[in-house]
Amino acid sequence: MNEIDSCVLCGAWGIQAAHSNQHRGRGQKASDALTAALCPKCHGEIDNGKHLSRKERRARMNEAIVLTLDQLARRQLVKAVK
Repeated sequence: MNEIDSCVLCGAWGIQAAHSNQHRGRGQKASDALTAALCPKCHGEIDNGKHLSRKERRARMNEAIVLTLDQLARRQLVKAVK
């Protein structure tokens, strides 16, 4: 199986495609290219968590997006082109 089936942050099984909320208004979603494979708990913590500051939530989401892209590239599901 080539798909990502566990959270890129905590490793929990069962993921959701979590969109970046940066530079978007209410109800708008970022590009599908800027999504992270997150479990519901990590997704909720990044979107609405009270334990992290806004800056920490953004940094965590950016980390998750990079880890997701890395996993997709390793599975040859995305590739860089010039």
